[in-house]
Amino acid sequence: MSATDPAVEVRESAVVAPGAATTPGTPAQPPPRVRTRGLFRSLGRNRKAVVGLAILVVFVALAVLAPVVAPGKPSLITDVASLPPSSSHLLGTTAKGQDVLALTLWGARSSLLVGFLVGVAASFLGVLVGLASAYFGRAVDDLLSLLTNVFLLIPGLPLLVILAAFLPPGTATIVVVLVITGWAGSARVLRSQALSIRGKDFVAASVVTGERSGFIMFREILPNMASIVMTTFLGCVIFGIGSQAGLEFLGLGDVSTVSWGTNLYWASNDGALLTGDWWAFVPSGLCIALVAFALALLNYAVDEITNPRLRSPRGRRDRAAAARGRTTDESPTTPTVVAVEGAR
Repeated sequence: MSATDPAVEVRESAVVAPGAATTPGTPAQPPPRVRTRGLFRSLGRNRKAVVGLAILVVFVALAVLAPVVAPGKPSLITDVASLPPSSSHLLGTTAKGQDVLALTLWGARSSLLVGFLVGVAASFLGVLVGLASAYFGRAVDDLLSLLTNVFLLIPGLPLLVILAAFLPPGTATIVVVLVITGWAGSARVLRSQALSIRGKDFVAASVVTGERSGFIMFREILPNMASIVMTTFLGCVIFGIGSQAGLEFLGLGDVSTVSWGTNLYWASNDGALLTGDWWAFVPSGLCIALVAFALALLNYAVDEITNPRLRSPRGRRDRAAAARGRTTDESPTTPTVVAVEGAR
């Protein structure tokens, strides 16, 4: 094979990263890649991420230590019904005499478990569908996009209600139902991001050098989507916790289990709002709101780290000014003079 063989020239030019020197003998530069370790290090220096993570760690610790802090069976019915918060019952008791603190702590175990399981499963399914659709394209993209659009067009709440009503009640059923109804949105976002990375030169270089499709998708494309994958995961966790509470509040879950949603369901059945027993439903509702707030802080921190315009004061002024429809430059705009060569 001669030195001027076109196949050799294509292979050599394909492995050179954008911006690298193309002179003969210069080694090809590695493709740009987002460092996941650097992302987590930046999260540790972000105040929003620290606050959100601290709140989340407190709830996880309370859920793990629930058998120690509130031993015994939390749903045990006693004769001390509808007592307000006191030294003997820090959060009061329900109309059935159940300790609200024990119900709240034990309910955190089920709600957080369902939320994180839904987040992992829905994000994993979204990553698989998004990467396969963007990488293979053509018929695979058309088929997966059609499937994604079908799940996006179906109203989420009616589908949740129908599936939860006809499937046997239980935690596994709730997780399956929420994953089925929650993966499509993440797949659409991840497909769009993967499509933009699919056209990069370092991906084309991997294709030319004969790398396997799985290696290219999960070792070349996916690491550059670390921030969007984390954001998708956090959004799916929020969706899982909130949707589980909503389904169980409607009585479509397993009401014999203890979770924040079933606590709200029994408080509604016992007429806690009508009788003024606010301590029966406020703790569980407040826990759902605080966990969602913590996850939203982490979500915003990831966006702030990966988008420099969100963390720079100038970028925030530009976005605020763009919303008001004017420029942020204090100096008057000077006209631009265009010189045309050869004009007389």
